[in-house]
Amino acid sequence: MTASPSGLGQWREAAAARLRIARQWPAAGAGWSAVALALSVSRGVLPVVFAIAVSTTVGRIGPVLHGTARPAGVWWPLAVAGAALIAAQLAEAAQKAVAEQLSRRVDGHMYRRLIQASLSTREITPLEDPAVLDELGEAGHELRFAFRTPGAAYAGLIALVGPYTQVAGFTVVVAVVLGPWAAAVMLAVVLLFRHGQRGGLRRYARVIRDVAALRRESRYLRGLAMGPAAAKELRVFGLTGWLTERYRQVYRRALAPVWAERRRIYLRPYLVYTAVGLVGVAAVLALAGVRAADGAYDLAALALVLQAVLALIRLGEFYPDSDTQTQYGMNAETAITAFEQAMARYPEPADRGRAGPPATAAPAIDFTGVRFGYPGATAPVVDGLDLHIPAGRCTALVGVNGAGKTTLVKLLARLYSPDAGAVRADGVDLADLPARDWQRRIAVVFQDFVRYELSVAANIGFGAVEHLDDRAGIRRAAEAAGLLDTLDALPDGLDTLLSRAYDGGVDLSGGQWQRIAIARALFALYHGSTVLVLDEPTAALDVRAEAEFFARFAELTRGRTTVLISHRLSSVRLADRIVLLDGGRVVEQGSHDELMAAGGRYAAMFTLQAERFAEDGADRGTDEGAGPLAQRVG
Repeated sequence: MTASPSGLGQWREAAAARLRIARQWPAAGAGWSAVALALSVSRGVLPVVFAIAVSTTVGRIGPVLHGTARPAGVWWPLAVAGAALIAAQLAEAAQKAVAEQLSRRVDGHMYRRLIQASLSTREITPLEDPAVLDELGEAGHELRFAFRTPGAAYAGLIALVGPYTQVAGFTVVVAVVLGPWAAAVMLAVVLLFRHGQRGGLRRYARVIRDVAALRRESRYLRGLAMGPAAAKELRVFGLTGWLTERYRQVYRRALAPVWAERRRIYLRPYLVYTAVGLVGVAAVLALAGVRAADGAYDLAALALVLQAVLALIRLGEFYPDSDTQTQYGMNAETAITAFEQAMARYPEPADRGRAGPPATAAPAIDFTGVRFGYPGATAPVVDGLDLHIPAGRCTALVGVNGAGKTTLVKLLARLYSPDAGAVRADGVDLADLPARDWQRRIAVVFQDFVRYELSVAANIGFGAVEHLDDRAGIRRAAEAAGLLDTLDALPDGLDTLLSRAYDGGVDLSGGQWQRIAIARALFALYHGSTVLVLDEPTAALDVRAEAEFFARFAELTRGRTTVLISHRLSSVRLADRIVLLDGGRVVEQGSHDELMAAGGRYAAMFTLQAERFAEDGADRGTDEGAGPLAQRVG
């Protein structure tokens, strides 16, 4: 847990947070903010008017009853009191309605800030930093709860004007009736109680932010238990008891420092605050009683001062319209600001954009002396990599897990920048190309491709989002991926939502989803991409479907610079060139026949896989049972 600031530091931190919230008025709207402020001031003034009118009424009842004054002298202050009471109720209702409008406007702006910060970097390195993810998780979580969003904080900050207006009004009443010293004592009591309330709430809320990592884990575990994604494995593997206990442990670890801080904040200090407050209020009430007994003022003045004292005591307590909202809303705004700052701590290499696009339709790619390591890693994933990918040909990358294959793809797609060396297309450093222009030249099937809970057409058309209306191209890509008949059989065809979470939506099998990802990349090729990257493109396909895909591979990739990554070496044998990576460096390269003839590591790996396929086929009794791919490998 981080150390909390104290004294002046806490006050400055709170003041800075309030100032950041107040600066949201352009997002909230100046007109709506002015209306809310006027309503808040009226809610502060009207109770004071009500108290004065009621006290005046009380003071005039006696003379009327004794016949020394006319009844009309009672009715007009009573009417003022009634009007003030009704106006206060209307102002409260109106302010709540306006506060909702302000809150939604500011929260919309905050969501835009959060999304903009998440998408602000060309590279994805910041989003793989646990500290950045903690800030993002905290900010996103806070925004989901209406009572503690920045919008609620903004509305609450304006609502805070009302109670403090009341404090000022009733303090003036006490000063006029009892004198400045009595008013100073009551004001000190109110501010002491408010310090205890807001200061305690501020420290308490800070502790909650300090356990952000644990809270993120508890939210993950809760979502795991309540969502459908893990439902099968949780039951089959008997993980329900473990998950329940793990969630309980993490949740208690997150709450333990919060409970301890709450006891420290709200127990002993409040005994002191209460004692001091009782002494101060008792002294003021005693003074009021003595002066009333001496005849220094009449019944109306006594009623007024009693109402003022009681109102000030109440105003030293918790403000439900503003305290929680402003404190936790400021926490949410602070989390968003912290996330923005965390993202800004990852300066990216300048997108120089000094060069035009590669001259050829299918560029040659060169990695020269490339070195790259992930933040916090003890060793680089790629170190001194020299690799040539010929233009218009298919190059396969193979190697054990962690050899750097997927990292190489991300470097090629400019999702990372190398720590040293350069990646070039037709001799032009990718750093000299506008990033978006280069990325439009690449069609990628990532190993962890995204399953968008959107329509079939959108899932495929996102390969070239500017051409989403090209239905013919989408159908062509689906057909090329071997999926068109399946899609046509869906309830709404290409417009079917691919999620069971929506009415009329459906889900696909793993292999069908992989074909969607392949179709997405093919759609990109149809609209200008010239480099195709396939990272385990058939991992979810059965061997027969994989064989069918690679039977059409040459046709699909003709004239494109293609990079193929696969652990199934029977697939990569079709590539023009095979590169074996180990430790982030090239250790073998050549055609399949050349590498087999060399008898090196690739040949050993291929032979081992072929033997396994042959054994599987023999166990099933026939070569046909092993599938077309196994037959071909054997």
